[in-house]
Amino acid sequence: MGRLDQGEYRNLMDSLNKVPGILQNVITKTEGRVKALSEYMKNRNNAYYLGRGIGVPLSMEGALKLKEIAYIHAEAYPAGESKHGPIALVEEGYPPVVFSILDDDNVDALLGNVMEMKARDAYTIGFVPEKYVSKFKELLSVTFELPNIDYRIAPIIYVVPMQLLAYYTAVARGYDPDKPRNLAKTVTVE
Repeated sequence: MGRLDQGEYRNLMDSLNKVPGILQNVITKTEGRVKALSEYMKNRNNAYYLGRGIGVPLSMEGALKLKEIAYIHAEAYPAGESKHGPIALVEEGYPPVVFSILDDDNVDALLGNVMEMKARDAYTIGFVPEKYVSKFKELLSVTFELPNIDYRIAPIIYVVPMQLLAYYTAVARGYDPDKPRNLAKTVTVE
């Protein structure tokens, strides 16, 4: 634990070197659908972002961006903890529950979390690796198929369509995402 062997290191470095090209393909493939989804999102007042493992900080970033520039209340939770409070608010059409699904050991547990939200008629959105799309597609209201990439690198790729969702939602709500209200850079606040 905590150490990579030479082969694993080379594979990760190879994957990192491919990130710019992969990212360009992801933007090309998802931007139109993300923009269309922003038309739904612009009328929402709340959202949950759920993930497991590294998907939790990824979900936190997605929720933070939606909050910062689209002014929609968004909370991120570890998906396994959603049963202890947040799920009480989920009901028909709860807008939306966004899932960060990575290619790691949490896939089956996340499938159960998506089922729980869908059983309560939540509007579910998933950012899903290609190889798991068939597993999740029937349960998700909207599925974004993303590349199969090492889960440790995937957040670099997956965060971009989440940020685009916040961006286009802000624009659809009539806000300038480049000038968020009441925010200051950390270095300017004493």
